[in-house]
Amino acid sequence: MKHVLQFVFVLFVTIQLHAQEKLITGIISEVNGLPLPGATVIIKGTTVGTSSDFDGKYTIKAHIGDVLLFRYVGFSNEEKTVRKADTINVSLKPDNTLDEVVVTALGLKKESKSLGYSVSKVTSTSVNSALSGKVSGVSVKHRGKRKVKRLSNSKPLHVKKKFNDAVGSSSRIILRGNATITRESKPLFVIDGVPIDGSILNTQAINKEKIKSISVLKGPNAAALYGIRGSNGVIVVQTKTGKYKLSKAIKRAIKELENTPKDIANNTQEVYEEIIENNFETTTSSPLSTFSIDVDKASYSNVRRMINSGQHIPADAVKIEEMVNYFDYNYTQPTGEHPFSIDTELTVTPWNSETKLVKIGLQAKTYDNAELPPSNLTFLIDVSGSMGSQNKLPLLKSAFKLLVNQLREQDKVSIVVYAGATGIALEPTSGKDKNKILTALDKLKSGGSTAGGEGIELAYALAEKNLKEKGNNRVILATDGDFNVGASSDKDMQILIEEKRKSGVFLSVLGFGYGNYKDSKLETLADKGNGNHAFIDTMQEANKVFGKEFGGTLYTIAKDVKIQVEFNPNKVQAYRLIGYENRLLEDEDFIDDAKDAGELGSGHTVTALYEVIPVGAKSKYLKGVPDLKYTKKEISDNFQDELLTVKFRYKKPESKKSIEMIHIQKDIAVEASQDMQFASAVALFGMQMRYSQYHNNSNIKDVIDLAEAGRGEDKLGYRSEFIRLVNTYQSL
Repeated sequence: MKHVLQFVFVLFVTIQLHAQEKLITGIISEVNGLPLPGATVIIKGTTVGTSSDFDGKYTIKAHIGDVLLFRYVGFSNEEKTVRKADTINVSLKPDNTLDEVVVTALGLKKESKSLGYSVSKVTSTSVNSALSGKVSGVSVKHRGKRKVKRLSNSKPLHVKKKFNDAVGSSSRIILRGNATITRESKPLFVIDGVPIDGSILNTQAINKEKIKSISVLKGPNAAALYGIRGSNGVIVVQTKTGKYKLSKAIKRAIKELENTPKDIANNTQEVYEEIIENNFETTTSSPLSTFSIDVDKASYSNVRRMINSGQHIPADAVKIEEMVNYFDYNYTQPTGEHPFSIDTELTVTPWNSETKLVKIGLQAKTYDNAELPPSNLTFLIDVSGSMGSQNKLPLLKSAFKLLVNQLREQDKVSIVVYAGATGIALEPTSGKDKNKILTALDKLKSGGSTAGGEGIELAYALAEKNLKEKGNNRVILATDGDFNVGASSDKDMQILIEEKRKSGVFLSVLGFGYGNYKDSKLETLADKGNGNHAFIDTMQEANKVFGKEFGGTLYTIAKDVKIQVEFNPNKVQAYRLIGYENRLLEDEDFIDDAKDAGELGSGHTVTALYEVIPVGAKSKYLKGVPDLKYTKKEISDNFQDELLTVKFRYKKPESKKSIEMIHIQKDIAVEASQDMQFASAVALFGMQMRYSQYHNNSNIKDVIDLAEAGRGEDKLGYRSEFIRLVNTYQSL
């Protein structure tokens, strides 16, 4: 009986210890104390994990007794057992087991004995016969031909018969493991260093005479090399030449996957609006370029999140203008009657010596927080079931606390929540009573479906009820964008918001989390609601949005801001606007005050880049234009020293009539400033991630060299972070 009681007691204590889930935080650094951003933390034996932020900080929920596995490229793995302490700091040591330079996604070669995951090797043979029955946990299933489909609303990509030996696999290879207990997931193939989705590769088409070796990587640690793409296992094939040529069909299928609006590689439901890259326009036939400004920066932080997580980046998730505008540039503060200044710069294009690059920069006047008008803020917070993960509602609460702590007595805050139904969690409360606001935030819990339309209706009604004349009236929507009850389509939301903005209430939209992030929906809401859109992936980003850029995030100083550039055909043969594809306007929209456009906040900057082909230069991008029979275009001989004219129109927040500014850029190229070098580095990186036809065979090193040259003083470290991000990207 005594032994039974002892056993029961020990069992009870063990269960209690295991049940104690707690929040573990800490800093991951090098042995010399420098933080490691983007390091991964995984609960050993599971797929639960997180990554460190810019300062090396991480947060993860774990139970006492769990083992945390810390990893970072080029450093040895470290394991720590969760005890009573809530803080676990780790210093990783450099990995000295790197012997050669393998076919890993990191561009590094390791001996298999040094890899921290399961590796099986087979000798030269066909892929299927090598794996079938010879490697533990691997099964090969045979089936007929099929079609490769695009996961979008467009028609499927039909693979023609002559390509059936390369695409539409007639066999399926499955690696059993943690991620495939309840479903059959396809592994990632890496052939001579090139990652290929298992759904588009027919392994039988690989000539066995060309294969040197095949390795199978399994276990949770394989993701350290290939990110989430490798979570279902990786099959590494090395050929004897080391330069396996992909068939046209496979290249075509890869292109389809890369340009799909959903994140196929990660099996998520993230949705991005299709982007069709701007081409060169001939100046004689189209001398005007017109677009709405964009101060949204969500794309950069979203791409950063995907790179730090080792994820595939959908091409349509990369909005070059949002990446460029994420960073501050040294533009002059306005001094005249307008609350804006315009700066331009002309230099040789870093990636193409035959063209020139024009940078146009707008600087909005910066107001101190004490100068801002009283605010009437309505927090509209998504508390549906999809917001339950650590990087959604918990991060959201922490982010909003940064905002609350800056409020003044004359500012008021209301909180509306929505899930299966909507409700008011906090009636209008003065910024003086911060504890009451913070307590209301702390009480929020997730659960239910997502009645986004109803939530917007209630939030606007509350904001209008407490409207402050000549004040800052704004709804701040925080969500992952997963509306699934009531009005939910992008078109439905657009109609709703266009009606609501007539009230004079502006809208800011904050995206959180991943897996079902609806970027296209949130961008539509922000654009049509006279507001801005940000994606918050870490507390570092929250501090940037609500701390450093508080005034610009919340206080609009101009609305319906448009830019029109007229190019001088005496100087420019053709031009193309880099980015802003979803912001283009018709030329006549520029003077149409009824046409909606972007908003600009206190202290905000806007940067646009044009690549131009000068008169007399030869370029493969120039296309002939047929002569016109009835219309003759005459080119003025005047203005021989001018390259272009920038026209800028805006309205004051309470006005319906626009004001125009004009700036002229002379045809004088200068040595690129640090800002120009850095902005062009970010644009070039975006072009490479989008597989642009215009990056002119540039490579990652070109991006890094440009960014290093343009880093400058970099007091807050954002430019240094970009350089680290690019280095990480080339390892994926």
